[in-house]
Amino acid sequence: MPTVVLMDVSLSMTRPVSLDGSEEFQRKNLAVHGLNMLFEHMASNYRLEFTALMAFSSLWELLVPFTRDYNALQEALGSLEDYDKTCVEASLNGVSNVVQQEWGSACPCQVVLVTDGSLGIGKGSLRHSLQTLKHRGDDKKFPLPFPFPTKLFIMCVANAEELQMTDAMDNLEELLRLSGGDGQIFTMDGPLCMKSVQAMFGRLIDHAYSPFHAVLHCGNLSSDVQVFPRPEPVVVDDEVEPMPRTVNTDLEIVGFIEIADISSPPVISRHLVLPIAVNKDVDEVGTGATDELEEEPSASQMAGKSPNFCVLLHGSLKVEGMVALVQLGPEWYGMLYSQADSKKKSNLMMSLFEPGRGPLPWLGKISHLGPVSEAAENPYGEDDSKSPFPVQPPVKRSYAQNVTVWIKASGLQTDVQKILRNARKLPDKTQTFYKVSSAKVTPNCDNKTNIFQKFNEFCIVVCQELNRLRKAALAFGFWELLKGVADLLERECTMLPDSAHPDAAFQLSHAAQQLKLASTGDSQYAAFDHNIVPMHTDFSS
Repeated sequence: MPTVVLMDVSLSMTRPVSLDGSEEFQRKNLAVHGLNMLFEHMASNYRLEFTALMAFSSLWELLVPFTRDYNALQEALGSLEDYDKTCVEASLNGVSNVVQQEWGSACPCQVVLVTDGSLGIGKGSLRHSLQTLKHRGDDKKFPLPFPFPTKLFIMCVANAEELQMTDAMDNLEELLRLSGGDGQIFTMDGPLCMKSVQAMFGRLIDHAYSPFHAVLHCGNLSSDVQVFPRPEPVVVDDEVEPMPRTVNTDLEIVGFIEIADISSPPVISRHLVLPIAVNKDVDEVGTGATDELEEEPSASQMAGKSPNFCVLLHGSLKVEGMVALVQLGPEWYGMLYSQADSKKKSNLMMSLFEPGRGPLPWLGKISHLGPVSEAAENPYGEDDSKSPFPVQPPVKRSYAQNVTVWIKASGLQTDVQKILRNARKLPDKTQTFYKVSSAKVTPNCDNKTNIFQKFNEFCIVVCQELNRLRKAALAFGFWELLKGVADLLERECTMLPDSAHPDAAFQLSHAAQQLKLASTGDSQYAAFDHNIVPMHTDFSS
């Protein structure tokens, strides 16, 4: 993730630091020495990291935009000038603007704030900003939390005792809390000197900028790799006692699957997988063999000529159009795949799934997948015309069922009108109904008996529609709907024609009564699982 280094260049950073038996240094000199140490480490171990350098006092300035040129960053540190008072709030507004212009609001970012712990004075000081948090309008909001995910690291060129003599430490801790709490405050141990500032920045490097090295295994093949950026611990909210899960340093490939089958799965992070060039012969050469080394090829050249499983895997996945499923830890999986940056350049990438045995529902449980050769018949068919995925779940999903949804008034009106239409079409002995149902009448059955049978089936259909509307109304707490539909059914009962079926009035009155009982909220009739069934009558005898 990109990094913004925020350097304090206020007058308080020019305070001298007395070192016994040596020349006098300023706190700014100690801060520059620590940042040079950080940039040198990133140049050798974190070369792919984009870093920007900003300076601030009462105003802020972008000295170096996001870059991978760490020489430019170090040169900018050597030409820092001194300005006026400290204003942390203005600098944080500058960080927010710079990051959003370059990366948007979705890319996580790390902010390294280097200061001496002085909060500033008067209006614009950190103390004043925190005291006025609750008295601000929407147009003057405090910049924290940032609109993008962030980690804030505060590097204080001061020891803890000095900060605790005032309220500086309390205000810095409040600043860290406002940022989301995902960061840390670093202070110097012991006297202010080069050794102490090196130790402080060393703790930052170990915490946030140490490279993640792992070994990628596939059967008897293996390769040393670096995963960039470093995978962050993941906390699973479903667990009773959530514990952060970390990616193992041993990554085991458990199988391969076609890109079309895995589709575009949801992932929590994406990382580059880079092979590590290891050459023990060159590493073990002593200082006395410098003349011989000049004639021999460099370590990177020798590593480029030696076989590497990571390179083989990348090429194979790219040519075959497949991905490799890799186990990151207990019940935690990810995938390795080739991603093209351009027509000629591609990279081996690793995406991390959500922890769990079945992170992708259409694949089922990862542990249940097996080789195609062990299947009784080829699940892809002889000509690869079919696929065993998606795996059908044993339980029908709630979103796959016909659920009643009333987003607009028109949807509710349609369901009520459907019930009324069915009520008006209750069958009678007319020739029209006889023609509709004649296709299902057996040749030797009595027509009158068949008409009554069809009428009972039609009543069941009407009750199904009533029950669907009733359950939806009970689920939404829409009691008035039940009473309103009951009144409509009673009205339809009084408007039945003389030629209507003799059982129609009984069924409509029965349905209206059941809906009225449900609208009262009585536990016997308003139960969700209770269904309205047709009234049992027999006019056929």
